[in-house]
Amino acid sequence: MSDHSFVRTEMLGSQAPPMMEGSVLGWIRYNLFSGPLNSLLTIISGLLVVYLLAEILPWVFLSSWTATSLRECREVIPLTYGEGTTGACWAVIRERYLQLFYGFYPRELYWRVNLTFIMMLIALAPILFPKLPRQMLYFSGVYPFLGYWLLWGGTIWTPFLTLAGLIVGYLVFNFLNEKRGLLIGTIVGTLLIIFWFLFGVIPVSVFLSENVTPLAIEIVESEQFGGFTLSVIIGATGIAASLPIGILLALGRKSDLLIVKSLCVGFIEFIRGVPLITLLFVASTLLNYFLPPGTNFDIILRVVIMVTLFAAAYMAEVIRGGLAALPRGQYEAGDALGLDYWKSMRLIVLPQALKISIPGIVSTFIGLFKDTTLVSIIGLLDPIGLSRAIRSDTAWNGIVWELYAFVAAVFFVFCFAMSRYSIYLEKKLETGHR
Repeated sequence: MSDHSFVRTEMLGSQAPPMMEGSVLGWIRYNLFSGPLNSLLTIISGLLVVYLLAEILPWVFLSSWTATSLRECREVIPLTYGEGTTGACWAVIRERYLQLFYGFYPRELYWRVNLTFIMMLIALAPILFPKLPRQMLYFSGVYPFLGYWLLWGGTIWTPFLTLAGLIVGYLVFNFLNEKRGLLIGTIVGTLLIIFWFLFGVIPVSVFLSENVTPLAIEIVESEQFGGFTLSVIIGATGIAASLPIGILLALGRKSDLLIVKSLCVGFIEFIRGVPLITLLFVASTLLNYFLPPGTNFDIILRVVIMVTLFAAAYMAEVIRGGLAALPRGQYEAGDALGLDYWKSMRLIVLPQALKISIPGIVSTFIGLFKDTTLVSIIGLLDPIGLSRAIRSDTAWNGIVWELYAFVAAVFFVFCFAMSRYSIYLEKKLETGHR
């Protein structure tokens, strides 16, 4: 009996891919020469790139690294590479790179800056890569206080008494939250921390230093900070602090409590409606008029606070967009499981909203780190401010592109690393089907 079925009874063998698919030539043809207009644009772009490289590469490589002034550079380069040759004077970087990295920090104490930076990478590792041992998070919590002590010096009692106050305030909050409710726990815990900061840390620190042991290292004034050290301090602190504040502001803006929502909306709209440079001027000059006479409020701390608040307002809107993108069913899932508001947000809503918001969050972080260069306008010597100071030296008067190119390259390394981590995190958390 013949078989008249229309269903194949055996599997077809795999076939070779088309000649132009899956190869370099196929990619070039599909992406660069897929049509007349695309081909024309590719050719024009290629010619422009070749022209730019032909102009820039000789300037970069036909250069001098050993001169002691711009005038000497202009004399050495033609003698080395031929008459009429013009190139970069990288000798200024060779001579001033330590100043660009450390500012006016005492040279014999550079080890403290280096150690703080290495410790920052160790503290960030368990946060950025969850597969690392969770015990490392204890060091991540202690690091901000240890890093402050290493950079500014003085007695170690001050930062660690501050940490102790935060821990006690958190324990009091947890206790009262279980016994009296969230509102009472928040108010009492917050007030306890504030009063400890204002009236307890300094007197107890002085007492322990005088009667127990000072445990102190040499003090470095904020005026000696500068260069990329200052940019990393402001940028890293602003990034670390703005994310949790932004989350709270985003949740407050979506709250049903009128007072909480109004305060959050007012703060976000006011901060986003004011340029950052205005807030920096407030931090550097106007804030002194509102402080008691004789108050010494560190300028770097003032700048860090303003930069953090500025970034937090933008972060709140990014996260609010992630919250708005979630289906209503995700919010109802927490109610169906019997979770309270905070557990529902922590376990269900925020993880998904933050995943959606990763590109916007990282863009805000990168913008914040680049905005640290604005502090040069208020007198702090970040890399841009130091570049102007170096150019005012008679030996390097007239040099411009070399300094800015070096600063741009270092900023690119930091920003590119954040961008690549963002891509890695998006792929790691991807749960959809392509």
